[in-house]
Amino acid sequence: MLNPANFPAPARVSTNLAVVAGIAIDISPLKNSRDFRNLWASGLITYMGSMITYVAVPFQIKEMTHSYVAVALSGLVEILPLIIFGLYGGVLADAVDRKKMLWATEAASLILTSILLINALLPEPHLLLIYVVSGLFAAVNGLQRPSADAALPRLVEHKDLPAASALMSLRWQLGVIVGPTIGGIIIATFSIPIGYAADVFTFVLSLIFLSRVRSIPASKEAQKPSLVGLLEGIRYAFSRQDLLGTYLVDLAAMFFAMPTALIPFWADQLGTPWALGLMYAAGTVGAVLITLTSGWTKNYSRHGRAIMWAAMGWGTAIALAGIWNSLILVLIFLTLAGASDMVSALFRSTMWNQTIPDNFRGRLAGIELLSYSIGPLAGQMRAASMAAVTSLSISVTYGGIICIIAVALLASFMPKFRRYDAKTNEFALAKLRENELREKAE
Repeated sequence: MLNPANFPAPARVSTNLAVVAGIAIDISPLKNSRDFRNLWASGLITYMGSMITYVAVPFQIKEMTHSYVAVALSGLVEILPLIIFGLYGGVLADAVDRKKMLWATEAASLILTSILLINALLPEPHLLLIYVVSGLFAAVNGLQRPSADAALPRLVEHKDLPAASALMSLRWQLGVIVGPTIGGIIIATFSIPIGYAADVFTFVLSLIFLSRVRSIPASKEAQKPSLVGLLEGIRYAFSRQDLLGTYLVDLAAMFFAMPTALIPFWADQLGTPWALGLMYAAGTVGAVLITLTSGWTKNYSRHGRAIMWAAMGWGTAIALAGIWNSLILVLIFLTLAGASDMVSALFRSTMWNQTIPDNFRGRLAGIELLSYSIGPLAGQMRAASMAAVTSLSISVTYGGIICIIAVALLASFMPKFRRYDAKTNEFALAKLRENELREKAE
């Protein structure tokens, strides 16, 4: 084995730079694709603004009602629209121009935020209107996300998909970290209407960037939107054990080991209520660290194995976090959990983008939206219910242990998922040929 310490100084510097380049996030898609750059910038701006509204809505409801239940209802009203329109949005994403779908839903979000702004400026804002708009936001998000996810394989080269997936994750992470911080400052320093106005402005900027993305028309095999088409997409997902494995493993991990609902009580149990924000942010910090060092993922082809071990790593970290009564150790394990989840997310996204035929991509993106949205919501209910019957520590620790067992069992019953290799998988190779033919045609 070569030892860098034995190299001359310039050689050691070159070797160190090569190592750093090998693990640093790959920004090639941003450099190589103008359309991807504009889509990425549009989404980053949108996430920043939407997170301001994400902070403003519950704060406004709290100021109006001083009721925990009233605040919780703003999230509850989103579940059913997200399910219905997430599935229908997937059908539409396979049948219409995906760029037009993104533009239309972004414009709809701008209108909805404007309604919240006008309502906030009234002498007596209407609470019911806020709930209605929250539900409509979920419906618009359900319509938009499948088209956004399905657009990615059409805007970057096949070899750049792992890097593009990492960059899309980084975009979301930056929005989640920076957006609420900016929103809190704006609302505390100025007012709730100013927060909504800032979000309206970000939607305008986002639409400008989206207008610079080229059209992404439906494939030649596309069918008209219909229930039959939706069922066809569901059947296709169930016919692919490797895809089914990604959904079920993530659902199991989130259902059994999602502790978010317990964090306010957890901070009190640790005697550190001031650390509430740190505990919420720890998972995202871990995810960002993985994203910024995700260069290695483009050279690792056994995605099924990576997803399996990452999901088990998530469960292990959560279980360990529940054992200790030390804030530092809890934060460390929550950070490791977020890092593990990000590894799983990167490989799931790459597997989806590199193997799903374009004429199914939208419908499968709708199913993906439900798999990573419903799991955390149901998991929080599981965690809270178990904590109420037993204790917070038992809910967290045993949830993590059950997650490990569930993921191991699922992987053992799905060998095609467990043994998935991008270099040999028939669907990955077929998708590669499809992309090469399309790029030649363009």
